[in-house]
Amino acid sequence: MPVKPPYIATCGCVIRDGKPCVHQLKRAAERKSRFDAKRPSAAARGYDSKWQKARAAYLKAHRICARCNEPATVVDHIVPHKGNPFLFWLQSNWLQLCAHHHNSWKQSQEKRRV
Repeated sequence: MPVKPPYIATCGCVIRDGKPCVHQLKRAAERKSRFDAKRPSAAARGYDSKWQKARAAYLKAHRICARCNEPATVVDHIVPHKGNPFLFWLQSNWLQLCAHHHNSWKQSQEKRRV
């Protein structure tokens, strides 16, 4: 099985097996922290108690992930609502997903749209 050869990162660390060094992990954590500091809270984005009740009812009716046969735990907006209340509450724009598919497949779809 081929293995990636080690290389030297810009910080001077020798990187083996494609795993990030301590410095890369620290920079990534700082970048995410800066992003989160600018982002409004979940309640400010519309995910309040009214949403939690609607989400629970939707997941009760749609128990299985739309991508696999695992239990659905996340209600996703197919078309990102970007603050549009009509799209936010439009149930035909909702999709039940397991956490794995929401955090991997859906997020990669979002990155492609940008």
